[in-house]
Amino acid sequence: MVYLIAYDISNNTDRARTYRFLLGWGRRIQKSLFECDLKTDEIDQVKNGLHSFINPDTDRVHIYRHCADCCNQITAFGSSIEAVTPSMILI
Repeated sequence: MVYLIAYDISNNTDRARTYRFLLGWGRRIQKSLFECDLKTDEIDQVKNGLHSFINPDTDRVHIYRHCADCCNQITAFGSSIEAVTPSMILI
């Protein structure tokens, strides 16, 4: 299943750790937005890992699940998109 993970983290160190952590699970498509193709047990690991990096009083993480049909209907354009595959294009 494809998940979009967006984060807004106030502390530079925690934000950098979150970025490096998510690189191991998916690909960055914008500054604080990752696309991850994960199995059910993997999304739980990602959630647990992210909980260890954030301060719940100041930070926020959103995880959106995308079905295959939704991924095939997304459109993207612009120069900031990095190596987007045809089946997973974001606007």
